[in-house]
Amino acid sequence: MTAQQVVRRWAWVGTFVIGAGLYLLVMAVLTDTGNPNLFPTLILLGAMVVPLTFVTFAAGRSGRWLIDGPTLGISLLFGGVIGVVVAGLLEYDAMRRLGALPMLGVGLIEEAAKLIVPVILLVFFGHRYRHSIGGGIVIGVAVGTGFAVLETMGYAFVALLQSDGNVGAAEQTLFIRGLLAPAGHAAWTGLTCWGLWRFAVEPTGKRFLGFLGLYAVAVALHTTWDGIGGKVTYAIVGAISIGLLLFGLKKSQAIDAAATPAALPS
Repeated sequence: MTAQQVVRRWAWVGTFVIGAGLYLLVMAVLTDTGNPNLFPTLILLGAMVVPLTFVTFAAGRSGRWLIDGPTLGISLLFGGVIGVVVAGLLEYDAMRRLGALPMLGVGLIEEAAKLIVPVILLVFFGHRYRHSIGGGIVIGVAVGTGFAVLETMGYAFVALLQSDGNVGAAEQTLFIRGLLAPAGHAAWTGLTCWGLWRFAVEPTGKRFLGFLGLYAVAVALHTTWDGIGGKVTYAIVGAISIGLLLFGLKKSQAIDAAATPAALPS
C-alpha cells in the first residue's frame, strides 16, 4: 500500500480529531461567554463530527476514494434534505389519515425517502456511478449521514427549547444521537444502496429480489431500533447494521477490483 493510500485509509482519524477539536472549542467559548449566537454552530458540529468521520472511513477504507468530493457533498446535502422533507411530509400525511403511524410505517417511509437521491444519480448519471458497487454503498452511507445529521440537529434544537436554553440537554442529545448515527441511518441506507447498485450493475430478477431483501432488512433494523429502544437494542441492532455494512463494503471491493478498467468511471 502506497503512502497516499495509507493517508486515504486513515483520513477518518484526522476528520474526527479536527471535528472534535472544533466542537470543543465552540463549547468552551459558549460556556465562557454565554453567547447564544454560538448555539447553531455547536449543534451543527455536534451532529456532524461522528457521522462525517464514519463517511470518511467508509469512503477511504480501501486505500482509494470510492466517491469524489462533489458526489459526497451532493449525497450529504441533497440526500439528507430531500430525505428529511419527503419523509416528514409522508409521515404527517399518514398520521393525519390513520390517526397514528406504527414504527414499521416510519421505517418503510424513511428508508424509501433516503433512496430518492441515489436513484436520481443512477437514472440520470448512471454512466458515471453505476459501475462501482462500493461507490454506491458509500453514496448510501453519505445520504443516510445527511439525514441523520439533520434529524439530530432537530432533536438537539427541541431539547434546547424544552430545557429553557440548557446547553447540557442539547449536548447530551448531540452526543447520544451523533454517536449512534453510523449504526443507524448511515448503515441502513448503505445496505439498501448495496442492493440497489448490485441490481444496477446486473439488472436481473434475482438482483432485484436481493435489493428488496436488503431494503426489508434495513426496514426491520430501523423498526426494531425505534420500536424497542434501549441500550441493549441499540448495541445489538448497531452491531448487526455495522457488520452487514462492512461485509458489503469488503465484498464490493473484491467485485470492483475484478472489473475491467474500461468499465470503471474515470
